[in-house]
Amino acid sequence: MDRTQILLVGLPLFLFFSDILNLFVPPPPPKDGYRTFPDPKPIPQPNLHQPLEFPAQKQSGIGPIGAGNTVSIDFCTSCSYKGNAVTVKNMLESEFPGINVVLANYPPPLPKRILGKVVPVVQTGIIVAIVAGDQIFPRLGMTPPLWYYSLRANKFRSIASTWLLTNFLQSFLQSSGAFEVYCNGELVFSKLKENRFPGEIELRDLLVKKVAKARFVRGIEGGVAYRNFQS
Repeated sequence: MDRTQILLVGLPLFLFFSDILNLFVPPPPPKDGYRTFPDPKPIPQPNLHQPLEFPAQKQSGIGPIGAGNTVSIDFCTSCSYKGNAVTVKNMLESEFPGINVVLANYPPPLPKRILGKVVPVVQTGIIVAIVAGDQIFPRLGMTPPLWYYSLRANKFRSIASTWLLTNFLQSFLQSSGAFEVYCNGELVFSKLKENRFPGEIELRDLLVKKVAKARFVRGIEGGVAYRNFQS
């Protein structure tokens, strides 16, 4: 091996071992006149963006314009009227701060509710008869009716038609088509009577009168109670 090869091999080995040796050798002491100082701690700056505190405003004894009033919106849930009810609710809460808006389902009349419970039973009975009628009727000692043979001729079409028709009938029986608005228990607007939805401006004007009347009555009652307390 000539000198060039020795130099090429030995120099990297020398640098490698010198680096390893430096890892285990402690650092030399600092020279005289040279001192190390710890890193200065950051000085906290005052928060210049603190929110300003204002004294709370005193409210009158009556409170916000809608305080103490309750508006009930009874609507048909199966008619997909919930979106309209939520829109009216948000409008009223923004127009009458402090008002309590309650959403509820307006049920259909009692006969429709009873028929709505019977329809699923009839639906299940027809489908079971189509699928297993040839075993059910003989065990009951009955002769299969003529409609059974006509339905059994095409089971898939008969089952699909029965399913769609009974679901449509049940949806019709569960719907009331109502969108009734009450203010403090008093009817303000009725979709069953008007056959339409209320407009936002129309409903706001109707409720303004009711809310103003309720505030006037509460103001009188509060004044009477105050005078009685003073006396």
